[in-house]
Amino acid sequence: MHIWVDADACPVAVKEILYRAAERAQIALTLVANKALHVPRSRFIRALQVARGFDIADVEIAGRLAPGDLVITADVPLAAEVIARGGHAINPRGERYTPDNVREHLAMRDLLAKLRETGVQTAGPAPLDQTDRKRFADQLDRFLTRQGKA
Repeated sequence: MHIWVDADACPVAVKEILYRAAERAQIALTLVANKALHVPRSRFIRALQVARGFDIADVEIAGRLAPGDLVITADVPLAAEVIARGGHAINPRGERYTPDNVREHLAMRDLLAKLRETGVQTAGPAPLDQTDRKRFADQLDRFLTRQGKA
């Protein structure tokens, strides 16, 4: 199993949780971004820089994903692709995407996009807080435990 991170928009606090988990569980962690990232020196952690462009990192992650891999992303279309390919996905707020709820997330994303197209102002997500960080860490620990990696 491999953990892939859609790292361009991933909060620093979530990355730090992932670094500790990769070391503890001795599991490969790759952060994919269109800019250079500084990651801790570790045999388990690496950064992969891709070209700049719309969804380039998402395409790279989907192309390298193996069934059973975990992807950390807030990008709902990427999460849907991961689920369709037999992978697992968790967003940085600790919500695990499933075949059932990813369709709901896609529908909500599409609705909000249509509202914005008509000029309706929609609020973005609230800043990540301590509760979100704890929820993410707990969800990651549960996932790794189920995989026999914790």
